Amino acid sequence: MNLTDRVVVITGGAGGIGSALARRFAAEGAAAVVVADLDADAARAVAAGVGPVARPAAVDVTDEEQVRALVADTERRYGRIDLFCANAGVATSGGVEVDDAGWDRAWRVNVLSHVYAARAVLPAMLVRGGGYLLHTCSAAGVLTAVGDAPYTTTKHAAVGFAEWLSVTYRDQGLRVSALCPQGVDTPMLAEGLAAGHLGARVIAASGAVLAPDEVADAVVAGLAEERFLILPHPEVAAYARRRAEDPDGWQAGLRKLVRRLRA
Repeated sequence: MNLTDRVVVITGGAGGIGSALARRFAAEGAAAVVVADLDADAARAVAAGVGPVARPAAVDVTDEEQVRALVADTERRYGRIDLFCANAGVATSGGVEVDDAGWDRAWRVNVLSHVYAARAVLPAMLVRGGGYLLHTCSAAGVLTAVGDAPYTTTKHAAVGFAEWLSVTYRDQGLRVSALCPQGVDTPMLAEGLAAGHLGARVIAASGAVLAPDEVADAVVAGLAEERFLILPHPEVAAYARRRAEDPDGWQAGLRKLVRRLRA
């Protein structure tokens, strides 16, 4: 995908990776960038910083009617959506003890919001014979987020859903990419490190922590090549191969890392 003159929607657009994508897409010549976020004030601030091609939108991605309204309003204003980035996500930093409300929130934000977006944008994209979905899934979706069971589980589901969409609709013109970064310098990671969460410490010990703008660079390159898996951290591909070839050895290595960090 060439981003010039494209109409783009980004959920979770008010910070971290989302705001970096908004800035980069505008710099690439996008015709419109809709910065959608639960935090309306933050969305307005990011859109103002991006410039005149950006428009803020307040949306709760766990509410399907709000997602449908976001899509309908964008199509009414600009005539189409070329790229929808389902980027909103949440972590829980807990295991089996996380209560049902925490599991439900992770499921609704990390998985169902992608389903809601696809339901809303697919009809028009399929009629036009083209469109692109970018789902932010995290390296946790192809590996494991140590210390966060709901995040691991839902991010695996997000990758699975993205793959299903790609297999099902690519021959009808739909392109799908799953963005799977590892450590990124966002509030989610910073807050986890400040709190001493094991999962955040494992991420920081497992490779480079990239700036959001570096992730946006990888996204632009991945979209241009229409790659399904966009891996800003190349080592994630090596980890995934090792995990597939030797799952017992992979798990043993993770346990060893956890023991070292806990010592």
